[in-house]
Amino acid sequence: MARKKEYIETEVVEKAMQLFWRNGYETTSMQMLEKEMGINKFSIYSSFGNKNGLFLECLKCYKEKISNIFEKFKNAPNGIEDIKQFFYDSVSSNFNDDYIKGCLITNTYNEFSNKEDKAIKEQMNAFMNNLKLIIIDKLKKDSTKSEAAILEQANYLLLAKHGLAAAARVNSKKEIEDYIEMTFKNI
Repeated sequence: MARKKEYIETEVVEKAMQLFWRNGYETTSMQMLEKEMGINKFSIYSSFGNKNGLFLECLKCYKEKISNIFEKFKNAPNGIEDIKQFFYDSVSSNFNDDYIKGCLITNTYNEFSNKEDKAIKEQMNAFMNNLKLIIIDKLKKDSTKSEAAILEQANYLLLAKHGLAAAARVNSKKEIEDYIEMTFKNI
């Protein structure tokens, strides 16, 4: 007879996500996960297979948490102003009193850039490709832009978004606002 889980899976995934977000994948140990999640290794392995499986669940959880920001961005009708607002929206939680800064996706993208983890790389590439397509769609609202200019600006803005997420981990609100404003002076 299988044992009944004595925890709520969504709650423990949320706790693990917060830990990975603060520390990164490599630095987060199984012991740290056990302590943070309040469950033992057996339960982690039983529910998620391994640390990697748990991390993939955490990425799904994070994407669900930020889905409202992406939906607002995708459905907004104002082109470049929508991209700028998305930049502001994507860092707004960094100025709360919590201790988590930056973007879990960008942190993961950076941490796994030289690793051979196919599942995580697929997740990151899908996320970044989707973001780039939304940016391209917004830039196309300006009919004076050529296809080449749109692609160049989309690449620039995607890189600027990476920089913004990294900067949000350490920079002040004023510095972040200046970064966003300067980014959009050239678009």
